[in-house]
Amino acid sequence: MLSLLAEALAGSPGPRLLDVGGGTGNYAVALAGLGFEPLVLDRSPAMLERAAAKGLETIEGDARELPFGERSFDAVTMLSMLHHVDEPAAAIAEAKRVLAEGGRLALKGYYREDIADLWLLDYFPSSRTWMEETHPPVAELERWLPGAERRQIVFTEVEDGSLAALAAWPELILEPRRRRQTSYFERLERDDPEGHAAGLERLQRDLAAGDAPRTPGRASVLTWTKP
Repeated sequence: MLSLLAEALAGSPGPRLLDVGGGTGNYAVALAGLGFEPLVLDRSPAMLERAAAKGLETIEGDARELPFGERSFDAVTMLSMLHHVDEPAAAIAEAKRVLAEGGRLALKGYYREDIADLWLLDYFPSSRTWMEETHPPVAELERWLPGAERRQIVFTEVEDGSLAALAAWPELILEPRRRRQTSYFERLERDDPEGHAAGLERLQRDLAAGDAPRTPGRASVLTWTKP
């Protein structure tokens, strides 16, 4: 994943990088190792406290109204966060605004095409509606980012810790610590506790019988360069 981000951000005109919705700063730490100077923006003070403990510069803010002037950054990342934003088009417009000319914007996410055959939606069917509502098709993102380049990821390791990364290791989903690190299971357990429990029971039975699916999850990285 890091090599893909490095490729997506290659050619940025400088090291100033804004990690929008950067949470606890895991990606920002990795990007600092590539020579960038990241600033982590998030709306959660608790997340930012954890990012600051890693030595990162942080600022509390809303992705839809960034507290920066035009052309403030050489690169912007929005990684696995756009589905948490009520107005994704506004967030993308703000990211474009604060980019310098020639600056690179990298979005990592799970778009409609990426989740179309995600087997977890069959085990937890109540999630399908809101997953489709919060994960727009690539064509919609491309309207907001004309000329963007798409790179698709097929997860072959679990280090990312995301829902798509866990899909090839269903036994890890039965570990509460693992699944609670994803916003998917956090929401599912809150909104549909009965469906959440039923899906886990079904998965446990299928694992015991050797019938559990292990199809790797997918994600996409869209890269856009500011003219």
